[in-house]
Amino acid sequence: MQGEINGLKALNLKKNECAYYIHCFAHQLQLALVAVAKNHINIASLFHILCNIVNAVGGTCKRHEALREKQAARIIQALENEEITKGRGLNQERTLVRPSDTRWGSHYSTLLSLIQMFGSAIDVLDEIVEDGLHSDQIAEVLHLVKDMQSFEFVFNLHLMKSILEITNDLSLALQRQAMLLVGICKKRIQEMQDGGCSSLLEKVLNFCEKFQIDTLNMNDLYVGERRS
Repeated sequence: MQGEINGLKALNLKKNECAYYIHCFAHQLQLALVAVAKNHINIASLFHILCNIVNAVGGTCKRHEALREKQAARIIQALENEEITKGRGLNQERTLVRPSDTRWGSHYSTLLSLIQMFGSAIDVLDEIVEDGLHSDQIAEVLHLVKDMQSFEFVFNLHLMKSILEITNDLSLALQRQAMLLVGICKKRIQEMQDGGCSSLLEKVLNFCEKFQIDTLNMNDLYVGERRS
C-alpha cells in the first residue's frame, strides 16, 4: 500500500511497533523484473533509448501535438486501406509516456505505444532534425533515428513487449490476489522460451519490412564484438 495510502504504515506502527512491512506480490514481481532487465546490457540499452525517444518526441507541446496529428493521419489512412478495423475500444488516441523504474506496467504501455506509433515518432524526429537549431541536438536525434531503425532495437522492442505482456497480466492478477494465474504465467513464459522464437521473429521481420529496416540473415555466422 506504500504510495497508495500515505501514512498507513506509520499508523500501523503506532498501534504495533512489531509490525513488519513487506512489499505486495505485484510490487515484488516488478522489482524482480527491474533487477533482471538492468543486468542485461541489451535490454538496459533498449529502455535507455526508449526514454530518450520519449523525451525527444514529447519534449514540448508542439512536438506532442505533431505526434498526435501524424498518428491520427496514419490511422485514417490505414482505415481507408482496410489495414485495421473499426470497433469500440480500437484505434484509441495514444501518447508516449516515460516509463517508471518501479512500475513496469508503465514500461509495457510505453513499448506498446511506440510499436503502434513507430512511424509517427520517426516523422516527428525527422522534423526535429530539419528544424534543429543546434548541431548537438541534431546529432542526438539522428543517433536516435539510427538506433530505432536497427534490427537489434526492433527485435528487443518486440521481445520485451511479448514478455511484459505476460507479466503485466500476472501483475494485475496479483493485485487482485488471483494466485492461480502465477502457474499460467510461468507456463506461458516457458512455452515462449521453448518454441516462441519463430513467431516472435516473424513479427519482427514483418515490422522491419513495413518500415524498411534492414534485417539480419539468421543463417550467417555470428561474430561478437571484440576489443581492439
